[in-house]
Amino acid sequence: MEGISITILMLIYGVICSILTSSMGVDTLSPTQLIKDGDTIISSGGMFELGFFSPGNPKNRYLGIWYKNVSNGAIVWVANRDTPLNTTSGILKVSSNGILEIVSVGNTNTTIWSSSNVSSKKVIINPVAQLLDNGNLVIREKSRTIWQSFDYPGDTYLTGMKIGKDLITGIDRWMVSWKSPNDPSPGEYVIWMDTNGFPQLLERQGSVLHTRFAPWNGLSVIGLSSVIGNVMPVMNDFVMNEKEIYFTISVDGSAISKTYLDPDGNIKVMSWVDSTQTWQTILATKPNDTCAQYGLCGPYGTCNGGNVPVCSCMEGFEPKRAEEWNARNWSSGCVPRTPLGCGDGNVFKVISGVKLPDTRSSWYNLSINLGECKMECSRNCSCTAYAISNITSGGNGCLLWFGDLMDVRESDGTEDLYFKIALSKFTIERNKSLGKPLGQGGFGSVYKGVLEDGREIAVKRLSKSSRQGIDEFKNEVRCIAKLQHRNLVKLLGYCIQGDETMLIYEYMANKSLDLTIFDVSRSLMLDWPQRFHIIHGIARGLLYLHQDSRLRVIHRDLKAANVLLDNDMNPKISDFGLARRFKGYETEANTNKVVGTYGYIAPEYAVHGLFSVKSDVFSFGVLVLEIVSGKKNRGFSHKEQRDNLLGHVSLAYAYSTIVKIICPKLRFNFPKSDHHAEDRPTMSSVVVMLDHESILPPPKQPAFYTEVSSCENVELSMTPTHNSVNNVTITTLNGR
Repeated sequence: MEGISITILMLIYGVICSILTSSMGVDTLSPTQLIKDGDTIISSGGMFELGFFSPGNPKNRYLGIWYKNVSNGAIVWVANRDTPLNTTSGILKVSSNGILEIVSVGNTNTTIWSSSNVSSKKVIINPVAQLLDNGNLVIREKSRTIWQSFDYPGDTYLTGMKIGKDLITGIDRWMVSWKSPNDPSPGEYVIWMDTNGFPQLLERQGSVLHTRFAPWNGLSVIGLSSVIGNVMPVMNDFVMNEKEIYFTISVDGSAISKTYLDPDGNIKVMSWVDSTQTWQTILATKPNDTCAQYGLCGPYGTCNGGNVPVCSCMEGFEPKRAEEWNARNWSSGCVPRTPLGCGDGNVFKVISGVKLPDTRSSWYNLSINLGECKMECSRNCSCTAYAISNITSGGNGCLLWFGDLMDVRESDGTEDLYFKIALSKFTIERNKSLGKPLGQGGFGSVYKGVLEDGREIAVKRLSKSSRQGIDEFKNEVRCIAKLQHRNLVKLLGYCIQGDETMLIYEYMANKSLDLTIFDVSRSLMLDWPQRFHIIHGIARGLLYLHQDSRLRVIHRDLKAANVLLDNDMNPKISDFGLARRFKGYETEANTNKVVGTYGYIAPEYAVHGLFSVKSDVFSFGVLVLEIVSGKKNRGFSHKEQRDNLLGHVSLAYAYSTIVKIICPKLRFNFPKSDHHAEDRPTMSSVVVMLDHESILPPPKQPAFYTEVSSCENVELSMTPTHNSVNNVTITTLNGR
């Protein structure tokens, strides 16, 4: 009887197990079901499978998820990485309070792994575990997800996962490599999103920071990957808001793909190829990339794998320990040649095309532009550098660094880094590249210097080959020395000694106007209120010259290159070498030598040699159109016309398409001007118009209608007429 009883019980147990197994859904697991070693569940689309497996050592059993139809490298997630089973007696179940558990069935029925972040004290009704077709294992209470495997990635990232932090729940998602290809226990390498300062991806080897991937720049994460071949594009994105901060990757056009952190710390984006039954690497980090090592060149050092040696110091810095650098040990980094102060003795230098420095000691404001970013860094004595955080946002997004600049890499990105250095006293250093605001002008070389009291200065040095001579030098001194106005550049002094002839001006931090409005990236800094502010300032400066100063001065070479911008983008008219002074009762004059810059010269001046305050007004009108349109009058071309900018604007006005000439960033009603001297307003009228938004009269067709030459310097001899001056010559001087 005993034997019969035991047999009946075993039969009943077998029937119960059979019922439980047969009632299990294809992709789900409920509290009344369990998965034994050898059983699996499959996602609804047949893409993924979940069950027990042994990667290399047949004695160790793990619960994992893998691509069902992939023959190798298919494991994408492992539950019990730290605690493998050493038998095949393990089961997976869902408790009534919604906790997944791996239990080693035996005398003690030991739980070796559980989804323990779900509180056992919380009442959960009818929880169900489900394997989704994207590889995510979720526990749901009706439609609410209470746990998911995507929150706990291993060495594999699948499309739909997030690397980063949930700021509401506190969940931090990172990748951890396997110890070896056959051992899924946690390896040495971890990739995570560090949210100290501006968020960035970091990789550590054990407790040592191994690699840093530059922060998201609006397009990609610099340093994360390098192109292996011309294959399917990899899409990535970065999200930062009050709820979460994370990074995502996806492969466009691939049904089976993964991002894999191998046991050696290399990252590979891979796609499965059915025809060859292999994984194809689309993107990967370079395993032998010298510059990938974090902080290889130390503070203020830059790494460039194409150079020998790979490390160098930033401009204005020198090796901290020269003997170590000579021995190829760069970890001590660089120190400034002159310590940073807290005043006007500091300037910014730029490195282009870099991976930005470590942002853990940074501050950011995503709503301010590059100019405002510079001002923020200038005002803060602890700020060491600044940059734009998002190269796709129209120039907005500010990053400031405080403390040492670490892990800068050259020729590995698209960002510009502006870093602060101190200039030595009593030194004048020349920047040999044009457009730094130092360079070459019609007068000669332009240098930058610092006075003993720390004030920055610009020094113009007359060169022997200059097209301007001592007469223009003296004329500039006479004109500007007696003029004081907020919209005129200030002459601080001059020098005539032996062969040396120099003019010393206040330094303008934002260079000349032409370098801003005609540059694609810098022009993004100027919205309409800023452009209007510049136009208004130029108008006030001209009004002072024409009417309010002790002298009546005609500039005769007003152009974008001769308007300088200070630290706050205030315009200041410069270069008075060609200016003419009038007595109080004089309003115009004739000359047989027409000077100025082609494209800005008024018609009556160019043809008849007649100049007046209205000559400057013509130049001002051209300048306004350039500021509004972002295009140069000289060299302007249109596919359907041979007009210069003035002719193009006139036609656009006639055909009611004037809005098309406006810089695309701007949408406003712009000021208009005319070409006939008697019709042009005075500068006092212009200022009133700008101040009170007066309705302007319609423009007439411009006199200079087509572009006749693209040459830099133009010299024309005119045939005399009854109104002309014999032997009139137009000479183009490019000034500063």
